[in-house]
Amino acid sequence: MIEIRNITKRFGHQLAVNDLSFDVHPGRVTGFLGPNGSGKSTTMRCMLGLDRFERGTTTFEGKPYRELDKPLFQVGSLLDAGYVHPARSGRNHLRWMAASNGITPSRVGEVLELVGMTSRWPIAR
Repeated sequence: MIEIRNITKRFGHQLAVNDLSFDVHPGRVTGFLGPNGSGKSTTMRCMLGLDRFERGTTTFEGKPYRELDKPLFQVGSLLDAGYVHPARSGRNHLRWMAASNGITPSRVGEVLELVGMTSRWPIAR
């Protein structure tokens, strides 16, 4: 379970996220929707410890992201995919992430198959 409680984040005097709370339950698809500038990416960055928030808590199965033993094995995220490497395919990005985290290359194909994405990113890419 992912639990977000009372997150508040400012950039200078600009309030980006104001007292936000929600839960994400295991086994459920959960959408996080809002217009541009509404704080979605900022919230995600706070959840992953990429931005510091001034108030609140974010936990994954009861632990902050920074305290997870193997976070990549427990939490998957990709914020602004075009920013990572604009010429890299999704499959190759996953291969890079796997290699940099001690995950076997075959696992990328297994996971793409599991989520029904092999037709989107075929092996030939």
